[in-house]
Amino acid sequence: MIGRMVRAVRLWFAPWRVREEGTTPDYRFSLANERTFLAWLRTALALLAGGIAVDQFLTDIGWGPRVAVAVLLLAGGATCAVRAVNHWVRSERAMRRGEDLPMSRFPAVLAVGTVVTAVVVIVAVAVG
Repeated sequence: MIGRMVRAVRLWFAPWRVREEGTTPDYRFSLANERTFLAWLRTALALLAGGIAVDQFLTDIGWGPRVAVAVLLLAGGATCAVRAVNHWVRSERAMRRGEDLPMSRFPAVLAVGTVVTAVVVIVAVAVG
């Protein structure tokens, strides 16, 4: 399992190795995969900016809830960025191999994390 993860991470930094597999897909599909990657990175940046904003500007909320929300947003942003590159590599490899695109639970996890963060903010605003 760890060996497989290490090989996957190596592909993040060596995209030419991805090109060694299978056949080159239609460029439109590779470009769509890249646009999806960039959309996930924009989401990651928004989460990071939100975490910083919560910590710096929501000073009326108690320290505990403020830090909890900021950390949730920052962790979500970091996770989203890692997930973006991992999904890009997995999708590119699948297209080159003629396989189905990889399935992911991450969008659901991100949505649930967003809801949890929103609930914490709602409770903190209502109480504080």
